[in-house]
Amino acid sequence: MSTGTRPGMRPDDIGALRQAEDPRVSPDGTTVAFTVTDVEIGENRYRHRIWTGPADGSEPARPFSAGPDDQLARWSPDGRLLALAVNRTDGPCQVCVLPATGGGERVVVAEVATKLTELEWSPDSRLLAFVAREPDIERYGTLGERRSERDMSPRRVTRLYSRLNGHGFVFDRPNHVMVVPADGSRAPLTLTPGPFQSSGISFSPDGSRVAFSSARHDTWDLDGAVDLWTVAADGSGEPERLTETGAEYSSPSFSPDGGRIAYLVDPTPYDSPRHLRLGVLEIESGRHVDLTGDLDRNCGPYGSARPPLWVGDRVLSGVEDAGDVHVYSFPADGSGKFEPVVEGERWIGGWDAAAGVLAMVATSPTRLPELVARPLEASGEERLLTDLTGPFASRVALSAPVAFTARSADGTEVPCWAMPPVAVEAGERVPALLNVHGGPFTQYGNRFFDEFQLQAAAGFGVVYCNPRGSSGYSEAWGRAVRWPGCETDPGSGWGGVDYEDVMACIEEACRRFDWIDPDRLGILGGSYGGYMTSWVIGHSDRFKAACSERACNNLLTLEFNSDIATSFKGYVGASHLENPEAYLSRSPISFVGEMTTPVLILHSEEDLRCPIIQAEELFVALRLLGREPVFVRFPAESHELSRAGSPRHRVQRAELILEWFGEHLAAG
Repeated sequence: MSTGTRPGMRPDDIGALRQAEDPRVSPDGTTVAFTVTDVEIGENRYRHRIWTGPADGSEPARPFSAGPDDQLARWSPDGRLLALAVNRTDGPCQVCVLPATGGGERVVVAEVATKLTELEWSPDSRLLAFVAREPDIERYGTLGERRSERDMSPRRVTRLYSRLNGHGFVFDRPNHVMVVPADGSRAPLTLTPGPFQSSGISFSPDGSRVAFSSARHDTWDLDGAVDLWTVAADGSGEPERLTETGAEYSSPSFSPDGGRIAYLVDPTPYDSPRHLRLGVLEIESGRHVDLTGDLDRNCGPYGSARPPLWVGDRVLSGVEDAGDVHVYSFPADGSGKFEPVVEGERWIGGWDAAAGVLAMVATSPTRLPELVARPLEASGEERLLTDLTGPFASRVALSAPVAFTARSADGTEVPCWAMPPVAVEAGERVPALLNVHGGPFTQYGNRFFDEFQLQAAAGFGVVYCNPRGSSGYSEAWGRAVRWPGCETDPGSGWGGVDYEDVMACIEEACRRFDWIDPDRLGILGGSYGGYMTSWVIGHSDRFKAACSERACNNLLTLEFNSDIATSFKGYVGASHLENPEAYLSRSPISFVGEMTTPVLILHSEEDLRCPIIQAEELFVALRLLGREPVFVRFPAESHELSRAGSPRHRVQRAELILEWFGEHLAAG
């Protein structure tokens, strides 16, 4: 536990959080450009600025741009220029280029209607490729034009996945790959016209072609397959498919010699979950080489947009491992041994390498995401290039977790953590909150999590685990919660061994830590964590209070109205039309009659992943049974409220949760 001027983090301290993101190393390895994101509660927005700093740490990193919407800093291959995206929340967004030395005028080389998600230079520094949504002009109007929904004609939908959480309708605003001259001498050219979504851009070494991933076949919305493609960078000719349709490919990356493409792949879409594997495609022969081998870990950490990176004849990739995220190096020909480049009890959220220098954003439970650099060789010494946590930690005491293991009902050992309250005194017994992560194929781990610090500061013990179904462990661990009727790898279904694991976690915590009052326990979680919260209170009265947030309460209706409807059959093994009972039997709403625990239901009104009807079903059912649930609806927020919602709503949400458990878990 660190020492601060006052004990612990309060909800309004969300406004003091600052983090480094998306590092990029200059071609000569001397400088790192990255994004710093600040939370501005007063203006109810986030500020993004580009910073730069010497990779050797000889001088402090400093702001390069004023913001407030600057992201995706990218060095030109000749090192003279920095490109960036101006991703405004309202109004047109821009691609800009500035002298890398700073002090020069920014040149706007392109203006588009929506935020850029990717930005890359051509090898000769003449072109910039980017990915952004291209709205249908007849519906949305020309660039900068604002049209009311009431003035738009009806939408004609013919495929699934027409909407996406946080984005709204996307079928008439597909992601496209575009290129524009770096001097802005002509308008952007769309390389992937048509109704299909495209992403993941990589220039060939000679600059003649751009690789990308896209589902462009007739049944793309039914089979989940995504192919790798290349297209001429000058827009001549049609895209050429490189892969045999069936798997889900993503994140292509051209080799230095141009003859191969590294990629990530889910080999069996709709047979969930699977580890993303790292592979290499030999373009001329069409031969695939699996680089992952016997590394039984996920090579596509949740929330990481970093594609594989070639370093000579090896490929770097992020890897999840037991609560950590590391960087590994793999031989590109599939021979030899993969090896970790970055290890330790920490979470690497972004990274890049050039000229023998590796830069990365690293976080731990008591440190915000900070920029670190080191020689790429394993023996190199790391240098901390930012200290964004310092001012915060100097005035706010933080709690550190203790790892432990719980034994589940069938003897399986479950990885768990517990954090004591910031100001707990010797001999004192305090209430504890069991947190359950979303997914389920994600993981808790060694990273800074504001919610845990807020709970610990409010006087609660914090308990959490990675039950079966989580990522970061073996693929069998993740697939243990597939439904019993699945033809391949049948498991317990949601609410089976995962339920036993989280219950074993809290019981072991009560036995192990004398500061936990076993009679004052709460449970909470969002998304799948909300599902598990609702499931637990329908199967146990162990907890005195619960908070079910953005939950999946009725899996049958979810398969009709989620933005990713039909994808859940990857766990069930059959569609909801073929076997509705399989969905209902594992739905918390089916056990609502057994729910007597006081429950706070939180949901966002614009949540498309778990639409708000999921909360409404639970609330209405409980109220009709004479219970007293509390239902709080957040307007203008999506499924990402707790992570990327408006700052004021994030503060209000935190206050609601702490007040709820403070009231129901107070000492009798």
